Parts: sequence; structure tokens; C-alpha cells
Amino acid sequence: MKSHPLLVLLAFLFCVPMVRAAEPTVLRQDNLVAWCIVPFDAAKRTPEQRAAMLKDLGIKRCAYDWRAEHVPTFEDEIKAYQKEGIEFFAFWRTHDKALELFKKYDLQPQIWDMIPQPNADTQEAKVEQAASSMKAIAEQTKGAGLPLGLYNHGGWGGEPQNMVAVCQKLHAMGYDHVGIVYNFHHGHDHIADWPEIFAQMKPYLICLNVNGMNDNAQPKILGIGKGKHERAMIETIVASDYDGPIGILDHRNELDAKESLQENLTGLATVRKELASETK
Repeated sequence: MKSHPLLVLLAFLFCVPMVRAAEPTVLRQDNLVAWCIVPFDAAKRTPEQRAAMLKDLGIKRCAYDWRAEHVPTFEDEIKAYQKEGIEFFAFWRTHDKALELFKKYDLQPQIWDMIPQPNADTQEAKVEQAASSMKAIAEQTKGAGLPLGLYNHGGWGGEPQNMVAVCQKLHAMGYDHVGIVYNFHHGHDHIADWPEIFAQMKPYLICLNVNGMNDNAQPKILGIGKGKHERAMIETIVASDYDGPIGILDHRNELDAKESLQENLTGLATVRKELASETK
């Protein structure tokens, strides 16, 4: 009995993978986190306006950076995100009021904080001292059920090998909820040996914030796709089995946060399509 041509065509279409499936899943829209969009936003949005802006852009998660002026609106921010279906993904450092609200609203955001500069003489002693200095916040976040991310922001504590060593030391102390949050915009010195550095950090990464990357941080904050090196750095990430969150940022006082985020979304989409086309 002859097969019907239409049935043969349908069988073929179902069996052949779609080209879009080759696009890097780690760069998918629902894996993105907005970062540095509160005090840096030139539009000075309210919590409600910020949540609506994220919804309009299709960004479903936000890492919350703040200043003292924003403390009175912590709860408004949480409510606005819940209304618009935005995940309160991370919080900069700690604040007693925020911790109370996280408990009230049953939230478990990542807490991002920097490793203090140690003043010991040897590397071993520096790691020991740095881990000890993080013990209080490690204990606090562990008790609250909140992941703690060691955040690179320059200096000794921002060097990947030191972050890994401190993370390992804290794990040995019983704080295995501690990980690493790495930022491209604070890592321009790591461009040349990024594959090796990324491999060292990958087991501990809980978020990776990307940025356009030029030599010597010229400029430091740059939209994705506008620099010389970020495409190769992102390609390294895609080629690995890292599937954790990817952050995109504003961090530019002179721009509306929506413009900055849209620029990064557009640039990341281009990189995603380029990488997908190379795997065909």
C-alpha cells in the first residue's frame, strides 16, 4: 500500500529538529536577570513603574540594588513585582527590613556581597581571614535559607582564584549555600584568560552578569554586541554546560534603564542567533 504524500511530509517535519532548537538555551529570555536598574535609572521609576517596565521588556527576574532612599519602598517593590509576575531574584548585601520582608513574603533571593580586603601576609592566611570575615553573613543567610553570592568588585576579593578559594573555605566551614556572582564589567583584566578563569569558577557560579567588553574598560559599561570581546566570552559560556542565570545591566546614570536593558536584549539576541547559525 502506498503512503499518502501528506503523511510522509508530516512525518518528516516532526522528525527533523527545528533550526531554532540550536540556539543557546542559557541565553534564553526567561533566564535573564535585570541588574543595576534602581539607583542608576535616569528615569527614577517608582517600584510600580519599574515592575511594569520589566514586564514590557519580557524580563521576568530582577536583582535589586538600592540606596538608603529606597528602604521605605522595599515592600512596595516586592508587591509590584508579585503583581506583574517578576521574580525578586537577588538583593544587594543585607538589610534587617529586607530580611523581615523576605520572611513575610516567603522569598528566597540570592544575597550578593563583596569579600572584604584581607591584610594578612600569605595567600593561605588571606583566604582564611577573608572567609572568617564572611562568616557572619554566611551564618545569617544560611539561617534564612538565602543563597549567598560572593560578588567581584575589584581588588583581591574580586580576583576569580581568590573568590574560588574563599568559597571553598566557606564550604569546608559548613556554608555550602555560598557561591559566586561574576560580573563582566568588573572583569576587564580577565579577558585574555577568560576560558581558564571561567572553568575555575563554573562549579560555584550562581549568576553571571554580562556586558560589552573592550580592552582597558573603554568604556567600562557597554551594551552587549558593542564591544570587541564579549562575543567570544559568551561563546565560552555557551560551549560549557553552565545553565545558570545570566544578568544584563543598566548601570548608566545618564540613560533610562529601559533603553539600556533593551540595548542589551537586542545585542544578546544577535549573539544568540550568530552562535546558533554556527552550529548548523
